Amino acid sequence: MGRWSRARERGQELRERAEQLPGQVPLLARALAQLLRVNVLDNATRLAAQAFLTALPALLVLSVVAPAAVREGMVRSLHHQLGLSGEAQQQVQQLLASHQGEEANSFGVVGALVTLLSATALARALQRVCERAWELPKGKATVAAWRWLVWLGVWLGYLVLAGTIRGGFGLGWWLGVPLTFLVSTLLWWWTQHLLLGGRLAWAPLLPGALLAGVAMTGLGTAGQVYLPRAVARSIAQFGPLGVVFTLLSWLIAGFAVLTFALVLGRVVAEEPTVARLLGPPPAGPTKPGLSPDG
Repeated sequence: MGRWSRARERGQELRERAEQLPGQVPLLARALAQLLRVNVLDNATRLAAQAFLTALPALLVLSVVAPAAVREGMVRSLHHQLGLSGEAQQQVQQLLASHQGEEANSFGVVGALVTLLSATALARALQRVCERAWELPKGKATVAAWRWLVWLGVWLGYLVLAGTIRGGFGLGWWLGVPLTFLVSTLLWWWTQHLLLGGRLAWAPLLPGALLAGVAMTGLGTAGQVYLPRAVARSIAQFGPLGVVFTLLSWLIAGFAVLTFALVLGRVVAEEPTVARLLGPPPAGPTKPGLSPDG
């Protein structure tokens, strides 16, 4: 009994220290408060669902009108991102090739436009994450609509080139890893500024972009180790649906890491030392055409 009592007392002491830690470390307290307010897992699940249901079909639509070099870039990116090889990679190549010729003509311009417009749902969801991270009011659709299309086009282009960038343009990982970090940082720096409608200056958005660059680079490197085994295991257990399960799980993990980085970037940007270097972000909306979050 004496040993059990001491263990309980020790556990209570550790809990009390853990509860006091946020108060002793303001940065940690604000980070926890921001993460709880934004609800990282909920937003990551929503982003993953939008990416899977709308953005990935848009990538296939792109292959309808894309030249052979773009299709090869898609296959290369899928190989690097998902670890596709052998029979799985051949199936992807056949899928992309099957959308050419007469099938492409039968799909039609209207179908392609509807798919692309539906894919802007991912940009809209990402915009809400950025607004919640900075506690900004929701922007009007009439102001933000063109930004969604622009972001979608750039993001799809990045996905096509991601495999080439990660491979260092054929020179190896020693160039591919820093290039991936640089391009990811620039992409998410620009993404925040674009989707927030320029309501925040560039400088306060830099910490979130750097954290997102580190997170996406690390996640991509880990995916090259984890995903090939996970995809093979899922296919063995569930057949072709196994790729779907693995992809959805990986998308949720990726968007959770991205959301965490963007939210934590705001906390870092508001640290007194960092704010003196970057300048404090403005409070509230700074551009016309914005409405309160309803």
